[in-house]
Amino acid sequence: MLVAQQRTLAIKIMNEQLKKELISMADEDQRVLRELHKSGELGTVEYHPKIRQIHERNTSRIKEIITKNGWPGNDLVGTHGADAAWYITQHSVLDTEFMNSCLPLLQDAVANKQAEGRHLAFLLDKTLTMAGKPQKYGTQFKNNEEGKIVSFPIENPEIVDDLRADLGLETLAQRTSHMQRLEDEVVNNRKEG
Repeated sequence: MLVAQQRTLAIKIMNEQLKKELISMADEDQRVLRELHKSGELGTVEYHPKIRQIHERNTSRIKEIITKNGWPGNDLVGTHGADAAWYITQHSVLDTEFMNSCLPLLQDAVANKQAEGRHLAFLLDKTLTMAGKPQKYGTQFKNNEEGKIVSFPIENPEIVDDLRADLGLETLAQRTSHMQRLEDEVVNNRKEG
């Protein structure tokens, strides 16, 4: 009995350490993105070297974590750790094969209440748009020729808001407006910088 309790405690400690590591990785990514956003540097080069370095390091580590543990879901690393795992995977854009390999893992995690449906929506849309295909949920955006934010093409635009609502996401129009405000901030920061 004592050995089983010690093993359970060791697993909980490991999970807490893994959770903290994942959150730290995602926090660093977000911190650097905020800094680049605030300085106006975001979008001045195709892939800013500061964020590229973080994405490369994080991708390497999340691949190790998933190989060892499977998808880091709620039971393994808690909801914040699972959010961080998705975020890191979402930003693994230099390894689309890896991102695609995570889709069935994340689909299973969502089905088993180990991840949120929005995680799958964002990752699926990211992989589709990167492959030049229409997205399903309208989570991915770009600048058009006039510099305005628009969604990448959507497979079924007539039902996209229903699909988004099913996952607790705001309407496409609301998200587009939010993304435009963020883009306007970057452009203004660039002018002021």
